[in-house]
Amino acid sequence: MHLIVWEFRASAGQEAEFERVYGPEGVWADLFARGDGFIATELLRDTGERGRYLTIDRWTSQAAFEAFRHRWGEAYRALDQRCEGLRERETLLGSFANPDHR
Repeated sequence: MHLIVWEFRASAGQEAEFERVYGPEGVWADLFARGDGFIATELLRDTGERGRYLTIDRWTSQAAFEAFRHRWGEAYRALDQRCEGLRERETLLGSFANPDHR
């Protein structure tokens, strides 16, 4: 399994909409579901810092995610642009794989 982890700071007053859009039933998960190998998206809200979130996107492999980005890159960029007002900051924390499953 391959995980992609992002940290977000939601724009003030946009937290509920951010959660709807970036959550497991949101438009990002809908877009990812177009790709073979997508498993799920998880959204985590920081309990100590308002407006701070993590997303964890689960794919069967890094190759599956890369194939998705290649095939759906334009739609990805367009959605990212449409969501700019929902976030103040986004940081890719990394891509992770289980070391026991190379």
